[in-house]
Amino acid sequence: MSADRPSNIPWPPLLLILCAVGAWLLDRWFPLPWPGLDDGGARFVGLSFGVIGIVLIAWGIVTLKRHHTTFKPHAASTNLVTTGPFQVLRNPIYLGDVFVFLGLAEVTKNIWFVILGLVFSVAVTWLAILPEEAHLEARFGDAYRNYKAKTRRWI
Repeated sequence: MSADRPSNIPWPPLLLILCAVGAWLLDRWFPLPWPGLDDGGARFVGLSFGVIGIVLIAWGIVTLKRHHTTFKPHAASTNLVTTGPFQVLRNPIYLGDVFVFLGLAEVTKNIWFVILGLVFSVAVTWLAILPEEAHLEARFGDAYRNYKAKTRRWI
């Protein structure tokens, strides 16, 4: 399956929905106090995380489209993309997702978004990133291995 496609299941959007709904439900059922400050500086930092996340997601998708390859996490890649945000990070879209969770935490004062953002990052690594890496290595061989050696997975 690695060379054909990374997975049969689009894990990242499913995990995003599960974690977002989970954070909302957990806040209703088991609310936790917001540990951060509630001032202008804190709001600026939190909202900046959210904006950076949205920018990373959009930039990643646009870059993939410009290279005529898929942004769907369960579909086969047709081109190895190493430009744009992929020049610095192998998974800018998933990092953007986590940053959006941090921004949502600040906007809603719901600490569950931080906690489930971390859960998302672990789950997406195991269920999506590792299979994607196997797929890209099977598909692009040494070109992907060289890219992987020079570029970080997350940060």
